[in-house]
Amino acid sequence: MGQVIGNEELPNNGSVHKFEGYQYGDVDVSFFLSDTAPGKGPDLHKHPYDEVFVVQEGELTFTVGDEAIEATGGRIVIAPAGEPHKFVNSGTGQARHIDIHTSRRMITDWLEDEQTGKQKPVPYVDDV
Repeated sequence: MGQVIGNEELPNNGSVHKFEGYQYGDVDVSFFLSDTAPGKGPDLHKHPYDEVFVVQEGELTFTVGDEAIEATGGRIVIAPAGEPHKFVNSGTGQARHIDIHTSRRMITDWLEDEQTGKQKPVPYVDDV
């Protein structure tokens, strides 16, 4: 039996909507529907699975391992499993993107701030 889920039904903080497959039966994928403001994005982190970013519009600058990647609407960026990564909206307008986690449940290892040794806060997805 199929399901239809409205964005408004997903946990969200106003700019990020979170879908985790395990909450909808035996669905083997999770994702964020993101509308990221200029200068914003998550801190450095990694996952035990690949993460695929589908940039729909705007400009994002990714760090994947030691590599800086500029991506605009129509581009796809892949962060391999276990590879530290982050992104920031490097443009002047909103950036719309879908961040696909190839897992039924999101598992995130937030990496420590090298200067303080403390785990960084996650302002990007706090209330999701």
